[in-house]
Amino acid sequence: MTLDLAPAHFDSALRDALLDSRQRWRDLVDMAADFAWETDAEGRFTFVFPDPALGWSAGELLGRPADDILAEGPAGVPAFSPFRPDRQRRGVRAWLRRADGRLACLSFAGVPLVDADDRPIGARGVGRDVTEEERRTGALATALRREALIDAVLAETRTEVLAKGMLAGAARAMMPALGAVGSAILRRTETGLTPVLTVGEALPALVASAAGLDRQGGVGTAVGEGPDGRPLAVAAAHQPGGGGGLLVIWRAPGARGWDGEERVLIHTAADFIGLLLAQEAMQAEMLRQARTDPLTGLLNRRAFFEELERRLERLDRQGQPGALLFVDLDNLKPINDRHGHEAGDAAIRAAAGLLRAAVRPSDLVARIGGDEFALWLDGADARIAIGRAERIIADAPLALAHHAPSADVRMSLSIGIAVRAPASREPTDHLMLRADTAMYAAKRAGKAGWSLSEP
Repeated sequence: MTLDLAPAHFDSALRDALLDSRQRWRDLVDMAADFAWETDAEGRFTFVFPDPALGWSAGELLGRPADDILAEGPAGVPAFSPFRPDRQRRGVRAWLRRADGRLACLSFAGVPLVDADDRPIGARGVGRDVTEEERRTGALATALRREALIDAVLAETRTEVLAKGMLAGAARAMMPALGAVGSAILRRTETGLTPVLTVGEALPALVASAAGLDRQGGVGTAVGEGPDGRPLAVAAAHQPGGGGGLLVIWRAPGARGWDGEERVLIHTAADFIGLLLAQEAMQAEMLRQARTDPLTGLLNRRAFFEELERRLERLDRQGQPGALLFVDLDNLKPINDRHGHEAGDAAIRAAAGLLRAAVRPSDLVARIGGDEFALWLDGADARIAIGRAERIIADAPLALAHHAPSADVRMSLSIGIAVRAPASREPTDHLMLRADTAMYAAKRAGKAGWSLSEP
């Protein structure tokens, strides 16, 4: 038996077969891919499936350059075109723009199309939407980098006790993790930004440029360029309870800028820096309280003599003299007896203010007992020390007048002076004994005067 198909029957069967074949192919694409496309030799869409695709209707895409819908990834990944494959490719990923402006990451397989003479005439391919997978992978990578950064910072800071050392260690650890060549930590004060430390290249111009990027306590990482074109990043280091500072970090000239993931890491690092700044402020306050007399704000006895020991070592090396003055507030007991200890404390504070104003910033002044004070004058000989004592004694009556217990009792100061000769190596306790003895000699002589102890 033979089968004889008329031409009309053959055309109909072929058309049905082609339609069925195309439908099967479309069904296959529908099951295996989220986007199918073909482009011509100029890279314009000649076929897209489904309709709409990524929110774009076929009419919006056909005849349009395929690269028009390419986009950078969320982390600043450069655009890569899957629509111009030079050979068969599989598993390449690219970010596309959806019709509503959102981004989609697709994993593409594509092949170039050629004519009978092996000339390129376009390309064909399919894509699978892997946006969520890519974002999960990116989030995991960011989390791993964040964890590695924190581990590096902790490794650098775990052996440090003082917050200043911790800050330096944290700044050192951040730089290789972020591909930076320098970093700085600034503290925010009432007068502006004050440098705490700089690690790596010390470039004041870059630190100054950071002030322009400072978001005044904003959230996130601001990026820009230094005066020499270096990529510069700035993130607020918030301190618990308010305050804080700024983390500034920069790369070498000509280096690439900061991507989105690195900005997140810098922001994470700045949060850690904020905690360390808070710890440094707490340690500084504890040190201040440990070294300060709470009534007057002057150095206390322990801090004064610890600092004096260091001063004496330096003066011995330099062959310079110095003078120790012991000062006693005369007639404090009648004030306490008649007006109470609050009045006596006020008189002590007034005397402290007088002494603080009488010394240079480089000198030392302390309260070493109830109504006793000590002054150390760097580089002072007997002539300078006596002149300073006479000025203090002369200013005391007016400065302390309204604290006098009565009109017939005058408030004054008695001062004992001990001058330490250059390179004498006189021990501190011997110097103190001479100054104390001289001070009591001044009181026995009628108060409101000074006495010089002979070496």
